[in-house]
Amino acid sequence: MPEGDAVHRAAVTLRLLAGERIEAESPHPRGAATGVARAVDGLVFESVEAVGKNLLLHFEGGLTIRSHLRMSGRWRVQKRGATVVGRPWLVLRGTQWEAIEWNGPVLGIDRGIRGRVGPDVLGADVERTDLARAVRCASAERLLGDVLLDQRVISGVGNMWAAEGLWHARLSPWLRVGEASDDEIDELIGWLRAAMQSSVAGVRSACSVYRRPGRPCPRCRARIRSGGLGDANRTAYWCPGCQRTDG
Repeated sequence: MPEGDAVHRAAVTLRLLAGERIEAESPHPRGAATGVARAVDGLVFESVEAVGKNLLLHFEGGLTIRSHLRMSGRWRVQKRGATVVGRPWLVLRGTQWEAIEWNGPVLGIDRGIRGRVGPDVLGADVERTDLARAVRCASAERLLGDVLLDQRVISGVGNMWAAEGLWHARLSPWLRVGEASDDEIDELIGWLRAAMQSSVAGVRSACSVYRRPGRPCPRCRARIRSGGLGDANRTAYWCPGCQRTDG
């Protein structure tokens, strides 16, 4: 699933079309069924912003389109007229560039997603202390790994960043929120924010635990484990040797 850094990168490329009057189409029938292409065709594309894992595309007249890529969706911006593979859900054409979305399971007019998600880890107007406070304010009995993935608490973090952030902070995803100190949560949030910002800029290190079950931990050489986490049974990855599990 594309996480917050990938969505912010997509927003950067989509800004190439800002200020353009758009020609829109939806070659895929499921994309056409959303009515988005009909709604935005002929309108000026004013701006785009990332909010957690959501893209908000703003058009003239106050119309905002929300795109959430879920597991397999993706955006690409290319020169107008370049070859398009498959049947995209949405194509937005300007004079020189065109933006293409494939496999867009959530695509439609925005109904106020900003008010339903927590502060964005990569938000320009969000402070590190805001993010740490949001995590700390979650129920003390909740699992820390589950809280990081809850977009209502903080937004933009998915499985990969949660696993890597917890490993760097030496905290297990199974640790209760109330068992982590303020300093530990602050360190976790600080690493996540810095690493995701670097990823937006195109710099990302190899994963230490994500999708590496059974391999030796790069830090302590214990075998990395994986298992279903929380009510959604999302797969967590952690090292039982050097990530603290209890208070």
